[in-house]
Amino acid sequence: MLATGVHEEKIRRTAQASQVACSGCNLQGLCMPVALSCRALKRLDAIIGAPRNFSRGRHLYRSGDPFKALYVVRAGFFKTDVLNRNGNEQVSGFHMAGELLGLDGIGSQAHACGAVALEDSEVCLIPFPQLQALSGEIRPLQHHLHKLMSREIVRDHGMLLLLGTLRAEERLAAFLLNLSQRFAARGHSATEFRLRMTRGEIGSYLGLHLVTVSHVLSRFQEGGLITVKLKHIRILDTDRLRSATGQAGLH
Repeated sequence: MLATGVHEEKIRRTAQASQVACSGCNLQGLCMPVALSCRALKRLDAIIGAPRNFSRGRHLYRSGDPFKALYVVRAGFFKTDVLNRNGNEQVSGFHMAGELLGLDGIGSQAHACGAVALEDSEVCLIPFPQLQALSGEIRPLQHHLHKLMSREIVRDHGMLLLLGTLRAEERLAAFLLNLSQRFAARGHSATEFRLRMTRGEIGSYLGLHLVTVSHVLSRFQEGGLITVKLKHIRILDTDRLRSATGQAGLH
């Protein structure tokens, strides 16, 4: 009995040590509002469990799974995908640290897409019923959730523009600039980063063939806009790359 009790206490302490409170997380301003009071942050901390690890290739959830929670990417990279009419995978988004996953399930109470780790990753799970109840009491939190959902709608509209009206060069330039802005918002270099996704996954997201993605990247490199080495991208001329988008982009 004593040995069992010591073992359970060790597990409890390990779980507590691995849990990072929202109030002490350097991503807090990206995924949750910065205007929350200390008391509100403590209440938010109380409903968020310890971070969960997901190895590369593992599903966070699949299309059709019951919707129970939102997920904050604490480290790593995820893609979301849906099955098109032909039963083939269509990439619908890429998500990095500080971004929320699972908003697609709020309306129907079932996930409309799947989420897969593109590298070893870590997420914080926020049970939605508890979050919904808490946001009803804390107005800044409620406003932030509405803002996040609005951002998803704007991003969807941006994708429709990319897929419906832009040439391959414009689509890929907008994609690279979007990644650049998102990395910069997290304190990383805006001009030098590693792609976590394959060229095939980029093509699926942008509505392009894999060979087209490779050819456009090569043309950008030959034109002095970027350098490409395997998955490593370096932007050499941001202004010219922006001009290549026709001023369109992802938000």
